[in-house]
Amino acid sequence: MGSGYGHGPSHAIDTSIPSAARMYDLLLGGTLNFEADKLACEELLLTAPSIGDLAVNNRWFLQRVVRFLARECGIKQFLDHGSGLPTEPNVHQVAQEVWGDARVAYVDNDPIVIAYGRTSLDVNSGTRFIDANMTDTDRIIEEASAGGFIDFTRPVAALFVSVIHCLKDSEQPVEMIRRLREHLAPGSYLVICQLVSDDESVRHGVTELMRRGTEDHWGRVRERKDVRSLFDGLTVLHPYLVDVTHWRPDSELRRPQKTHEVIEFGGVARV
Repeated sequence: MGSGYGHGPSHAIDTSIPSAARMYDLLLGGTLNFEADKLACEELLLTAPSIGDLAVNNRWFLQRVVRFLARECGIKQFLDHGSGLPTEPNVHQVAQEVWGDARVAYVDNDPIVIAYGRTSLDVNSGTRFIDANMTDTDRIIEEASAGGFIDFTRPVAALFVSVIHCLKDSEQPVEMIRRLREHLAPGSYLVICQLVSDDESVRHGVTELMRRGTEDHWGRVRERKDVRSLFDGLTVLHPYLVDVTHWRPDSELRRPQKTHEVIEFGGVARV
């Protein structure tokens, strides 16, 4: 799955091909999806029956972590990679509950995300939408900082929530994180999580299904060690790297996964 991410330049919306963003929207109970997305989700649920619960818990993690970074760490600037389709509450809504002047730059290049994202964000001066491949760090930094919108001399929270599994190994996720870290001021934070599985057959099955369904525009389900490598040299906050369902839970109302063939694994680190 993925919050919303496509490869290459933006193009017209093709509703006959499943989109990771629209599939994620469907699993969250949204309506911005089509028949191809429904069929792909049905097939995905056969391999990973708890993927719907995982998607909901992952979204709650995003909201918790943004609230924590704003309230407990004083962060007012957020850079959300693979932002996905608008879901209430979104990152800027959570952050602006704490800081009315919080600013959020959303990054995505899925055509339907761009179309809906720009429309929904136009009404909020504290948001900006960047149409870019998340590996194009220089372009993202340039557009986010234009006009002083994001000030990279001050702490920023860079979010990669449920999106790095959309990258192939050839796109070098570790190198992408390293490049971005060079632009982040001390006191910044990185939030990273992605799909992992301890079962090789599940890793292969979900990866092949997503690649086949999205015209090979997907990366892979990885192992925990792969996610740990993204945090090398960083100070990871308690409870360190975990199934994000268990990252500082603030409610017993969260929906537990009935099975754990695949989980969302990651955490939060200080730069």
